[in-house]
Amino acid sequence: MSVRTVLRTPFTRRTWSEAAYCVVGLPPALVGFVLVLVLLAVGTALTLSLLGAVVGLLLLTAALGLARVLAAAQRGLAARLLGERLPGPPPVPAASGPLGRLDVRLRDGAGWRSAGYVLAKLPLAAVQLYAVLGLWVATLLNLSLPLRWGLLGQYPDHGGGAEASVVNPLPFGGGAPHITTFGGTWVAFAIGVGLLLVAPWPARGAVAMDRWLLHGLLGPGALESRVRDLEETRALAVDDSAALLRRLERDLHDGAQVRLVALAMSLDMLREGLGADPGTDAPAAGGARTEGGAEGARAEGAGTEGARTDGVRGDEGGRSPVDAARLRRLADTAHRNATEALSELRDLARGIHPPALDDGLPDALDTLAARSVLPVRLTVDLPRRPTPAIETIAYFCAAELLTNAIKHSGARGVEVEAAQRDGAIRLRVTDDGRGGATLGGGLTGLLQRVRTVDGGLDVDSPEGGPTVVTVTLPPHA
Repeated sequence: MSVRTVLRTPFTRRTWSEAAYCVVGLPPALVGFVLVLVLLAVGTALTLSLLGAVVGLLLLTAALGLARVLAAAQRGLAARLLGERLPGPPPVPAASGPLGRLDVRLRDGAGWRSAGYVLAKLPLAAVQLYAVLGLWVATLLNLSLPLRWGLLGQYPDHGGGAEASVVNPLPFGGGAPHITTFGGTWVAFAIGVGLLLVAPWPARGAVAMDRWLLHGLLGPGALESRVRDLEETRALAVDDSAALLRRLERDLHDGAQVRLVALAMSLDMLREGLGADPGTDAPAAGGARTEGGAEGARAEGAGTEGARTDGVRGDEGGRSPVDAARLRRLADTAHRNATEALSELRDLARGIHPPALDDGLPDALDTLAARSVLPVRLTVDLPRRPTPAIETIAYFCAAELLTNAIKHSGARGVEVEAAQRDGAIRLRVTDDGRGGATLGGGLTGLLQRVRTVDGGLDVDSPEGGPTVVTVTLPPHA
């Protein structure tokens, strides 16, 4: 961790959001703990009795329903202050009959997990509140001691000498130094500065524990997550394939096809300008034309008077001399159309499968780095070659991330690292730009691409930089 990060942390938006989360989390945690615990305890006790079993089961279902409501509120609070957006659990399945509905609610796994979170939240919320108020209050009191001593006169000397104590934020280890002079207050001020740098981290640790509970108890279960991911990735794969086919059709129709039609028309006009081969029978009035250039061509029968072609005028005695300049222009046009069509087809093929990948991902990444307008430091450690699908995804991710760094980051240099660790391929692109990148736009497209093979994408881009984007892929699809 750099010194710059330590100095900036107390003043970042994340620190204040986490502090607000810790402060406002205790009251609902206390209320939810009491209500759910009472309902569960009374419901369990009545269920174990002979006379109150029905009422006890109803209280248990009420506790689970209340826990679901409290858990939804907690997910909303975490989304607003922590940026943790967890999908809610599926609704309780419908059932027929009172006993069926009661059975379904009592076997509601999401409800029991929500109740577990509500009960675990109270002690954690107490720790979070103390981590914020204890440290920050001690920090402010120590920092303000010189001001309170010298300017506000809170510690006047009544003959026995003024005295103040440095505020200790810990609940143990007393013996904080006592201040008896104004000069000594600056010792408290220095301690306050140290506490200011330390204050965000205990709260961050307590919030990290809360995040773990949120994901473990309030997030979807492992099976539900897997099913949801498979459904989403399947839909994305289908949509991506359909979009690719549409793009190929559009590029072929609007690009290469148009140029090839223009080429065919130019060659047709060139052939008519040169006239028929003397050794063969003359074609009937313009002959057969290439399909792309045949529009408007009509067979009028042999011997039709006044048959004309563009730039060449027929008469009864035969054809006039060939317009050489016009034929050269037609040939130039045909050559240009053929060249552009070949170029577009080559770009289209490269967009489907880059030729650089034929020799493997390291060579392809080296080609990307060599073509970049920014200096790129490339590190590749891939002892085993991934499957072609994984190589293609990794290549396009690297290309997109390099393009984003060049266009949007204002970076002076980029570092690309591709390594195989712990059975996974990690592609990390780091730039020294302005930071502030979020998971949106092009990065969302990359996330959708990597999720089709159960990969992941992580973005770490604080304001001021650097931006680090890590793509994790399996070695095979």
